[in-house]
This record gives sequence, C-alpha cells and structure tokens, in this order.
Amino acid sequence: MIIAVDGPAASGKGTLAEGLAKHYGLPHLDTGLLYRAVGRAVEAYEDKPEFEQRAIAAAQTLDAADIEPEFLVTAKVGNLASKVAVIGAVRHALFDFQREFAEQDGGAVLDGRDIGTKICPDADVKLFIEADSKARMERRARQFEARGQQVDRYALYHQIEERDARDMANPNGGFYQAADAHLLDTTLLGIEAALRAAVAIIDEVMERKSKQ
Repeated sequence: MIIAVDGPAASGKGTLAEGLAKHYGLPHLDTGLLYRAVGRAVEAYEDKPEFEQRAIAAAQTLDAADIEPEFLVTAKVGNLASKVAVIGAVRHALFDFQREFAEQDGGAVLDGRDIGTKICPDADVKLFIEADSKARMERRARQFEARGQQVDRYALYHQIEERDARDMANPNGGFYQAADAHLLDTTLLGIEAALRAAVAIIDEVMERKSKQ
C-alpha cells in the first residue's frame, strides 16, 4: 500500500505521515528533507551565478547519509529547499530516489508537495493536508522555540506565505490537490485527532477498493 501525503509547510503532514507509517507498519520518507539536504549543501552559493549548477550536482550525488534531519529543520534551510525545488534538473535527479522508495515491497508512506501528483500518481490513497497560515506559523514557531531558537513571528508568517506562493507557481512542481486526493484540514485538530481522521479515510478507501 502506497500512501501519498501532500500539503504546505507546517500543515502537520510530516508528523501525520510518520504516525500513519507506524500505524500501518510501513516505511516513511519525508521527501522535503531531500530538497532541504540539497539546499543546505549549496547554501554558500545562494546569491552566486553557479547556484543552479551546484544544486543540480548536489541532487545528482545525494546520499542517504546526507539526510540529517537535526540540521535541516531551520527556516533558512526551508527557504533554500524551496529555491532548489524550482530547478527542473534537481527535481529530475530526486525523482528516482523517491520512486524507488515508494515501490519497495509492501509499500510506503511518503509526504511532500507533489507525491500524489508527480511522484506517485497511482498511490493507493492520497491525502492533501492543509491548515491556515496563522496556525502553521504558530506551529513552526513553537518548534523553533522548543529548540531554543528565537522567533520573529511576523517574519515567519511572511516566509510561509512566500514559500506557498513559490511552490504553487513552480513550473516544474506539482503542488496542488490531486483530483482523487482526500482533503484534511488540520487547523483545529491536534495530531491525535488528525491521525484518527486520516486512518478513517485510508481504511474506508482500502475497504472500498477491496470490494471492487
């Protein structure tokens, strides 16, 4: 069973996908970490002419060992990830990595922005997770503060809005709700409630498919 979980930053999709993976006994891949790893690798070239070529090279040589979540969760790296994600050759280089993970025996849970539209358009179940920008800003701010980081909420809110706009306008991306994806708004839901709602959707979809 392949479960695709898409949505904007801080919508709760990553935590939800991790919970679904544990619930169904499936491996989980946070595909956003791939772009974050590439973005972090080229941080020194952000404002330089060779930024794109460096990003492509980093994506083509990405190793699983390069994916260290504790170093990839800053707002700065998130912004870099959004910038490298608009580069077609970067997306192409990371496509096979994601597909191979999804197609392993037994299936998998993948979360990101284009899983149900580009990476796994044939996923058994697709979820699109959303929450309003203020709620997402507050969640992300609390995550940073829990790590001892100071947060400018005004700046963070605008970073989230700008990243949403960049991701949706990405000509090489697929950040939109697929026609057969199930929408789950987590604005007013805690993680346990969101997980129960997601499990209910998945169980219903799989039961219906078993009867076809």
